[in-house]
Amino acid sequence: MAILERNDTGAVAHLHMNAPERLNALSDDMIAALQDQFDALKQDQSIRAVILSGAGKAFCAGHDLKEMTAGRQAEDGGKTYFKDLFDRCAHMMLTIQSLPQPVIARVHGIATAAGCQLVASCDMAVAAQGTRFGVNGVNIGLFCSTPMVALTRNIARKHAFEMLSTGDFIEADRARDLGLINRAVAPEDLERETADLAAKLAGKLGAAVRIGKRAFYDQIQMPISDAYAYAGEVMVENMLYRDTEEGISAFLGKRPPDWAQ
Repeated sequence: MAILERNDTGAVAHLHMNAPERLNALSDDMIAALQDQFDALKQDQSIRAVILSGAGKAFCAGHDLKEMTAGRQAEDGGKTYFKDLFDRCAHMMLTIQSLPQPVIARVHGIATAAGCQLVASCDMAVAAQGTRFGVNGVNIGLFCSTPMVALTRNIARKHAFEMLSTGDFIEADRARDLGLINRAVAPEDLERETADLAAKLAGKLGAAVRIGKRAFYDQIQMPISDAYAYAGEVMVENMLYRDTEEGISAFLGKRPPDWAQ
């Protein structure tokens, strides 16, 4: 049984973390499997949206603490292992945002520590009501410094620092209000709501979404004047696409667009 399953439905790829007995923890194997699939998706022009979910009663409980404890047994006390682990995990998280396709987290149960980081790293997230989110490492003496990077790029700093320093959970409705997720839905509606969102994204012009996602993450780190200059160049590039011209013509002609991509 694969630790990560992939099933494609039309232009939507569904990645399903499949280690329910470990609450889909980000073990070495899970990080490697996610990285392999994300690298493959970068090259897959047939896929226009991605859904990421977890098997069992939780989305993802963060790093595998048993593996981390074993890594501490090395001669250097685990320094080399831990550095490599957090580097690999950060690379995987960054790969999500460098994909040409939007990635939607479909969240249930719990998303804690690096599992919460995984939600924050996805482009969008839909969660079942009753889901709990936390960056709880402080409760065992480990401040969630790497999850903090993604978290603070999703929610306001005072709310993020409260979560990080208290280790308290927040529920799905609160996560939506803070901006960590897009939607909090009834558990029985979670699969359908997420699939509908993915289908809507997959129905857009793929080239426009790809250029838009790249520009979104590039400009958000820039001073506002640089961001406008950069975004203007992106708009010029996008306007010169054949399919963009067709989309505008179709809108003016009140007909469906005949897109090649």
